[in-house]
Amino acid sequence: MLVLLTDFGVSGPYIGQVKAVLAQRAPSVPVIDLFHDLPVFEPVLAAALIPSYCESPFPKGAVFLCVVDPGVGTSR
Repeated sequence: MLVLLTDFGVSGPYIGQVKAVLAQRAPSVPVIDLFHDLPVFEPVLAAALIPSYCESPFPKGAVFLCVVDPGVGTSR
């Protein structure tokens, strides 16, 4: 099981694009959308919230993909 937590929001193509790649690379792995409105561009704040959402009911061995990027839209 792969569990997604991001700051992408629910509108726009980003979640769909991530899930399309996951479906190509690991088609038999279930993907759970847990949270897509973590604090935007705030990885430290998001990191403080993540542990409380990653406990049960998820099975042992679940992989959590957490994305909060403070540099999105910058010139980096």
